[in-house]
Amino acid sequence: MSSIEPSVAERLANVQRRMRETCERCGREPEAVELIGISKRQPIERVREALAGGLRVLGENQVQEAVAKSAHLPVNVVWHFVGHLQSNKVKAAVRVFDAIHSIDRLKIARRINLEAERQSKSLIGFVQINLGNEPAKSGYPSEGLFDAIRPLADLERLRIVGLMAIPPFEEDLLAARKWFRELRELRDAMRSRREWQGFPGWLSMGMSHDFEMAIEEGATHVRVGTSIFGRRPM
Repeated sequence: MSSIEPSVAERLANVQRRMRETCERCGREPEAVELIGISKRQPIERVREALAGGLRVLGENQVQEAVAKSAHLPVNVVWHFVGHLQSNKVKAAVRVFDAIHSIDRLKIARRINLEAERQSKSLIGFVQINLGNEPAKSGYPSEGLFDAIRPLADLERLRIVGLMAIPPFEEDLLAARKWFRELRELRDAMRSRREWQGFPGWLSMGMSHDFEMAIEEGATHVRVGTSIFGRRPM
């Protein structure tokens, strides 16, 4: 006999409960951690159900998918971009998104800043760090990071608020903790630098399989997809 799959609303409530319990366990305020529902390739009906259940922020890794979905969703949805942003998608991305989690090179940051000025809009951004120096992943390497990102501090329309990482996959979940700690330590070092005075130091890290550990290590934004929406349709 097959079991009944939980609804999106039930999945969302379960994730919210786990987040709240983790925060309480490690002495953090639940309001200090933002839940981003990664809705890529999810049917619009599931997205609507999550929003009705109280989800506030949606994350997409394809600009065109966010553009299409936004036309059918409430205007008060907060959109976060979590994928690799191509230069030819910047104009549309600035129009739709409120935050970019994948600032992985100076050129794209300057393009976003310029386009935001043209659109009289301001965005927040996270610097993406390639913690394991994996060739298949985008992001700044940890080594030499502060010299590399120094120009980002001067952008007027793209405010850098934190760091983001997709750590290397670890078979042993406990082994992933070191990557979250490394990102937090980079953040702490960044905060101590003169050019980053007033830097909020947010941390975008943790997904469906490890968001509780990420919260324990200081995550302020967790990116959760399948645990909310279920498996993506083929």
